[in-house]
Amino acid sequence: MAEEQLQQFLKKVDQLNQLVALVKSNSELRERLSACSNHHEVVTLAAEQGLQIGQRWGEPKLQDPILQATAQQNNLWLSAAPAPGQEQLQSLLQAKGVRLELIHSNAAATPEGQWYDQPLGEWVALLTGSAQLRFEDETSPRKLEAGDWFWIAPRRRHRVDACEGGAGCLWLTLFVDSNLILN
Repeated sequence: MAEEQLQQFLKKVDQLNQLVALVKSNSELRERLSACSNHHEVVTLAAEQGLQIGQRWGEPKLQDPILQATAQQNNLWLSAAPAPGQEQLQSLLQAKGVRLELIHSNAAATPEGQWYDQPLGEWVALLTGSAQLRFEDETSPRKLEAGDWFWIAPRRRHRVDACEGGAGCLWLTLFVDSNLILN
């Protein structure tokens, strides 16, 4: 482990220890933590206390101005997180019948009652973070972690129920015209 990674790891442990101390001394905060049902909710609760526990070990510090400048040099992982509750889209490639996008979400969700119903098929990979995705034809949401990928057929209604706060989620999405799909 490089010294920089060791320092990053120790800082995260320190932030977690601070959260533990706050929870032990504040019964209301303890109840709120107990009510969390996923990593995203815990990261958001910690952020409300001024603590950053969402960044995973080995991920670059996106707040660093040098890394932010590097992000503009076509590095998927160095995208600066949008404001909480927001997401930003970056078109990486567009050609007839296909579109490749990088989506960076920060504690964002599809508005209540809204579903995506797209004419294009969508291959999705969650590069960083964790999220919950719901399909209209399934009874419960899918819990996603970094590295998970899936195919959404054209017109299959879906929505994002939750995604991680802090550094947020990076999604790589490839939209494909259904006429180009070979079965």
